[in-house]
Amino acid sequence: MRRYQACFGLLWLLAVSSVRAETAVPDFAVVKAGWTSSYAALLDRHGEVLIRQRQDKSAHRLDWTPLDRVSPALVDALIFVEDRDFYRHHGVDWGAFSRAALKYLTGQRTRGASTLSMQTAALLDPTLAWRTGGRPLDRKWRQLRAARALDARWGKDRILEAYLNLTQWRGDLQGIDAASQALFGKRPAGLDRADSILLVSLLSSPNMTSEQAAKRACVLIAAGYDADCPTVHALADSRLRNRSLGLDDDPALLSLASRLLTAAGRDVTTTLDRRLQHVAGEALREQLLSLQAQQANGGAVLVLDNRSGEVLAYVGNSGLDEDSRWVDSVQAQRQAGSTLKPFLYGLALEQNRLTAATVLEDSPVNIATERGLYVPQNYEHDFKGPVTVRTALASSLNVPAVRTLQLTGVDGFWQVLRAYGFGLKEDAEFYGSALALGGADITLWELANAYRALANGGVWSPARLTTGEAINPPPADAPRLSPATTFILSSILSDRNARSLTFGYENPLATPFWTAVKTGTSKDMRDNWCVGFSRHYTVAVWVGNMQGRPMREVSGISGAAPVWNAVISHLEQGGDEVGPPPAPAGLLRQRVAFEGVALPPVEEWFAAGTQQDTVHYQADTVAEIVYPVDGAIIALDPDMPARVQRVVLRARTGGENLDWWLNGRKLAPAGEPLSWAPKRGRHRLELRTGDGEVRAKAAFEVRGVLSSVGSASH
Repeated sequence: MRRYQACFGLLWLLAVSSVRAETAVPDFAVVKAGWTSSYAALLDRHGEVLIRQRQDKSAHRLDWTPLDRVSPALVDALIFVEDRDFYRHHGVDWGAFSRAALKYLTGQRTRGASTLSMQTAALLDPTLAWRTGGRPLDRKWRQLRAARALDARWGKDRILEAYLNLTQWRGDLQGIDAASQALFGKRPAGLDRADSILLVSLLSSPNMTSEQAAKRACVLIAAGYDADCPTVHALADSRLRNRSLGLDDDPALLSLASRLLTAAGRDVTTTLDRRLQHVAGEALREQLLSLQAQQANGGAVLVLDNRSGEVLAYVGNSGLDEDSRWVDSVQAQRQAGSTLKPFLYGLALEQNRLTAATVLEDSPVNIATERGLYVPQNYEHDFKGPVTVRTALASSLNVPAVRTLQLTGVDGFWQVLRAYGFGLKEDAEFYGSALALGGADITLWELANAYRALANGGVWSPARLTTGEAINPPPADAPRLSPATTFILSSILSDRNARSLTFGYENPLATPFWTAVKTGTSKDMRDNWCVGFSRHYTVAVWVGNMQGRPMREVSGISGAAPVWNAVISHLEQGGDEVGPPPAPAGLLRQRVAFEGVALPPVEEWFAAGTQQDTVHYQADTVAEIVYPVDGAIIALDPDMPARVQRVVLRARTGGENLDWWLNGRKLAPAGEPLSWAPKRGRHRLELRTGDGEVRAKAAFEVRGVLSSVGSASH
């Protein structure tokens, strides 16, 4: 009885369906404008997509795709599978509809008669869609009317375009752009015939297995669609089996995107350049892959335009460590190493305490602090003797930097660093003498923009990543370095001869065009840096590992510098003849000779009023106990044999013949270091002349217990 009732209902529908009743149809432009991607994108300065991040978790939707950007192969497959008479009917395929009704009446299995126009109508109005329990006659009637109205008012191309964008293809992939990119790794325009028939096969059951999808596609191929079944099987296995439906993310920008993107469909235009972003990211990854055996897996690159402060490349993560993909290494705080030295020497130049030709002593020095004895060492663990400020800075010698800090004072240096954007969290006293060697945590963002200020004659301004981004500058009254001082610093940092004492003449810091550059390596080789600028750009690089472990034999010159060189060389292609910047007013260049030290004459830059034609150097003639210093506490290690625990007594004699005296007992001449077996207790060490006159003294204490292993021989 129910079947006959349905038969009469269907006949009624057929009778009245020819009546063109007015049906409300949304405007196509309104539907298209109302489409919102579930993602937001970071765009580069040219409007190209850098990275997308999902903001709406209900679906995967990308951009609305116009029909002319969809592969014709996909359109052919869609019409072949879903509606072969699409271009011949006016929204309703009455032939298919009547055949379906007849089969239904005779108890046969029916094939769906919904046209693409009818399906699109249901996508536009969910109340017309299929629901469990079948379609009531009134719902079917409204769907038919809507399909005819769509066909009449939109036309075939707009119906196809809307269907392709509104339909759910697989899982939560809505729209052809999301389905094409997530499943096939290509835009809709690039889909071939095998891709297309496999994708359209999913429409009948979006969550079918890869085997089911391939089987259905092959049935359609057998029915006349032009594609190769084995190819489709292989494609289904590679693209649909256990495949994540999420879109791939660029690890270099993951954290930055999560910070800047806040709402679905709300893209953010940045100052970045997509092509440069790729160059910087690839240079970093290639270098890190070569250093993996040396415990390096993390890095970051930042590129700034000197004039505008615009960020041109921002590589926040190498992506080599999966567990740390979301860490933004541009903003992470790490020890600065020697990268802060130019600001220290700049302060000394500004105070007229030093010139670039001043001779400093690179020799052992011990500094007593509240935390214990501070003994700065050079990277190569040797000492170069008397050197000029130019050589000391360019070759990154540590002891001259510490001596310079003693001239300027820690507080003054701390203020300069704050003025140049370094967000030091502790006061000057906390850092002490270690601040000269980078004993403070900084970010790559701060470092790059501070060096950009050096490139701009000492003028600091905020770096800009997006238009309208608010960045709070340091206090207006903060001390800054003058154009004359920053020019001298830039001259030193560009001097290949001056840096050759430590780094050699040929190294990644050398470029065929003018650049000023500095490296830095933190304690235990946990971090290394390379930062420098050309006439147009500033490039800063950090290399290390995301776990903070020490690297193996990786310094700024071997870790970060090759990346810096690759990026700055790409930026300045064709700039081989670009020379140094012009000297500002108030500077003059003069030939300088040296007396009292074996250094050759040089041509040097001076601020007006500080010039010298001769630098007189006099070695320190004051006798001094270098080690142990007064107040030192030496701890014995009970786990080490006594025979290997020695204290080396070192002194500067000032040219006199002096002897070591310990606790009133003469030990040996003080002209050479003396190895002494330590004994517990308080001790008084002296330097005496042959007549017994005390030239220097130091009181120190030895604490702890010696191991009994091997102690019988002492």
